[in-house]
Amino acid sequence: MESVARPWPALWSLVIGFFMILIDTTIVSVANPSIMEGLETDINAVIWVTSAYLLAYAVPLLITGRLGDRFGPKKLYLSGLVVFTLASLWCGLAGDVQTLITARIFQGLGAAIMTPQTMAVITRIFPPDRRGAAMGLWGATAGLATLVGPILGGLLVDSLGWEWIFFINVPVGIVGFILAWRFVPTLSTHPHKFDIPGVLLSAVGLFLLVFGIQEGETYNWGTIVGPVSVWGLIITGMVVLGAFILWQRFNKGEPLLPLGLFRDRNFSLANIGITTVGFTVTAFALPLIFYYQLVRGMTPTESALMMVPMALISGGLAPVVGKIIDRVDPKYITAGGLVLMAVALFWNSALMHPDTPILLFLLPSAVLGFANAGIWAPLSSTATRNLPPRQAGAGSGVYNTTRQIGAVLGSAAIAVLIQARLAAELPAHGPGAGGMEFSGQLPEALHGGFSTAMGQSILLPAGVILVGAAVALFFAKPKAVAGWSGQPAAPAVEATRASQAASQK
Repeated sequence: MESVARPWPALWSLVIGFFMILIDTTIVSVANPSIMEGLETDINAVIWVTSAYLLAYAVPLLITGRLGDRFGPKKLYLSGLVVFTLASLWCGLAGDVQTLITARIFQGLGAAIMTPQTMAVITRIFPPDRRGAAMGLWGATAGLATLVGPILGGLLVDSLGWEWIFFINVPVGIVGFILAWRFVPTLSTHPHKFDIPGVLLSAVGLFLLVFGIQEGETYNWGTIVGPVSVWGLIITGMVVLGAFILWQRFNKGEPLLPLGLFRDRNFSLANIGITTVGFTVTAFALPLIFYYQLVRGMTPTESALMMVPMALISGGLAPVVGKIIDRVDPKYITAGGLVLMAVALFWNSALMHPDTPILLFLLPSAVLGFANAGIWAPLSSTATRNLPPRQAGAGSGVYNTTRQIGAVLGSAAIAVLIQARLAAELPAHGPGAGGMEFSGQLPEALHGGFSTAMGQSILLPAGVILVGAAVALFFAKPKAVAGWSGQPAAPAVEATRASQAASQK
C-alpha cells in the first residue's frame, strides 16, 4: 500500500471525473432528436455521435491502464481530464455533425485515459480489507450515473438546448482538475517496458470486435462496403485478439496484459460478472424507455424519473454495503444483488401491459436499487483485492474493458431482439415495426403488441444477469491481509508483493 495520509479526499476528487464520464455514455441518447434538428442531419449520422464515443472509450482501456502503472495514475488521470473537458467544449461548439463526431472521439479517448486510473488509485491507497467502503462509493457513482444521465439530459435539452449537455462538463472538469491536483497523491511508478506488438494487436482486435458488434444492426448484420461484412469484422477481431493472447503468453519481455492476473480465481470470475452487469444495465433500459414513451406517452424526463427509486436506494445503500463487505464474504452479497436485479427485470416484464397502473413500475425500480447496491462494490472489491500494486493499472484496465464490452454486447443484442419481437408481434405493420422507426406515442391499436414485444425483450438481460449470479457463487473466500499497514517499510512491501505473487500461482 502507498503511504497516503488522507485517502478519502483523493477518492472524492476522482469520483467527480468518473461520474462525468459515465453520464456522458447515456446523456446523448436523450438529446438525439434535438441534435438531428439543430445540425440538420439524419438518424444514421446522429447514432455515430454515441457510437464514436463508445468505440474511442472501449478500445484503448487495456493500454491506458498499463500507462497508469508506467507514468503514474495521477498524471494520466489529469491528462485525460484535460482532453475530456476540452473535447466537451468542442462538442458544444460543433456546427455540423461531422465535427461533433470527431469531437466525441477525443472525448472518448479522454474518458479511456481517466477510467482505469480511478480503480488503480483505490487499489493502491486503500488496503484490501478496508477497500470495500471505497469501492462502495465508486459503485454508487456508477449506479447513480445511469439515472442522472437521462434526467439531466432531458432537463438541459428542454431548457437550454442540446449544446449544454456538453458545455456543463467544462466547469465540472475544471473543478475536478483542481481537486484531483490538490488531493490525489503522486504514487510511485513502476518501470514497464512497453509492449508495442501487444498494443497494436489489442487495439486492432478490440476495434474490429467492438465496431462489428456495435454497428451490426445498422448494417443489418450484412455487408458494410465491398467485401467487408459485419461478421467478417467480428471474426477477424476475435482472431486478432486470439493472436494477442498468444503473444502475451509467449512474450519473453513484459506483456501488456499480465496473464498471471487470471490465475487469481476471484479476478477471473469478477471479470465475467462485470461483463454480465455491463450487458444487463445497457440492455434493460432500452425496452423499458420505449414502453414508457411510446405506449404510456411519457416525455424523456418523465420516463427517466421512473428510475428515481433505483437511484436513491442504490446511492444510499452502496456505501453501507461497501463497509459490510470488508467484514463478510462478499460472494453472497454479490450473488444476492445479481438475483435481485433479475427479479426486478422479470417483474418489469410481467407489468408491461398497456393498462398497468404506471406507479406499479416504481416497485421493481426500488428492487433495482437494492440490487445495484449489492453489485458494484462487491464485484470491484473482489476483482482488485489480490492485485499487486505494480499491476493495479493493468488489472483495472482489464476490468473496465470487460465491462465496456459487456455494454456493447448488450446494446447490440437488445436492438436485434427488439426488432425481432416487434416484427413477430406487429407483423401487419411491415418494416417500420421491425425497424423500430416509430416516433411519438403509438396508435392505441398497437399498444398491446408493442408492450408484449418490449416485455419479451427485457427477459434477455434478466437471463444474462442470472448467469452472473451463478458465477458469483464460485468466488473464493477472501484471504487474510498481511503487509498493508499504513506505512510499510520497503522489505514489508516486497514481502507483500511476494506473497501476492505466490497466491496467484
